[in-house]
Formats: sequence, structure tokens, C-alpha cells
Amino acid sequence: MIILTTSATVQALSVIPREYTDAFSVSITDDSTNVTKYYDITSAVTSGNYLNFNLTFNPILVENHFYDLRLYIDYNYWNTNYSFWNLYDQIWNLDSEQIDDIYKDRIFCTDQDVDQLNKNDHYELNKGQYLTYDGYDNTYLVIWKIEKEIH
Repeated sequence: MIILTTSATVQALSVIPREYTDAFSVSITDDSTNVTKYYDITSAVTSGNYLNFNLTFNPILVENHFYDLRLYIDYNYWNTNYSFWNLYDQIWNLDSEQIDDIYKDRIFCTDQDVDQLNKNDHYELNKGQYLTYDGYDNTYLVIWKIEKEIH
């Protein structure tokens, strides 16, 4: 799972895809609203086993929402992939129906600092929602009511 923020600035993503390429398309579907947004990436960089790219989300991601991330190569657009002619045997000037998924994952959006590997910071669902009392004062007041019997 990838954890991103609600920032309107560029966010960096690093993934290990099925196929390495510098140009591909991205779709992000909000699980709460089922709205899908599409992006085109033209300058991804391979570093070791990772494919690194930057993405600015418009509209910005919503706090505490889950998203489905899909990276794919759509052969319907000419020059999306330089190996179009080699990988797909339809006539090159016709529209193709082939789409190759190169990566799928989930995104969770939060502005909390989540770093379980180094600082052991875990996501807190109700962070800032309520306050706890840590006074450890267990004194209590007992009121006795004594009634006199009148004979």
C-alpha cells in the first residue's frame, strides 16, 4: 500500500512494475465515490528495480480515503510505446484494443506522519478526536446521610 498526502504539490511514487518504461498512463479510482481520474506520465526514471515518477493530483486526494492505482500502457495512442510494432501484430495504423497493465496497488491518503519502519509511527484513526485524562487521581467523595429516628 502506498501512503500519500492531501498536498496539491508534486508527490513522488516509486513502484516495482511488471514492465519498465518511461511513458505510461495512470488511473486512480476513489473507493468512496467511484470516480476515476487519468494521468499521462512521460518522464519516469528507472533506478535499480524501482520505477520512479512524479504526479500532481488534480483534484487533490481526500483525507482518509482509499484509492485504486493502476499503471498501464494503452496501445490505442500512437507512440505510447516504441515497441508497438514488435509487440502487437495488428496493422500499425489501426486503433488497438490492447492495454497492458504494468502495476496495480492501493493508495491511502493521510496527512499523519506514518513511518512504521524507522520511527514506529502508526496511523491513528481517531487522532485529535478526543482527549484522555491521565491524572491518576483515584480519590472519591463519599456522602453519608444519617437520619435520626424520632420516637
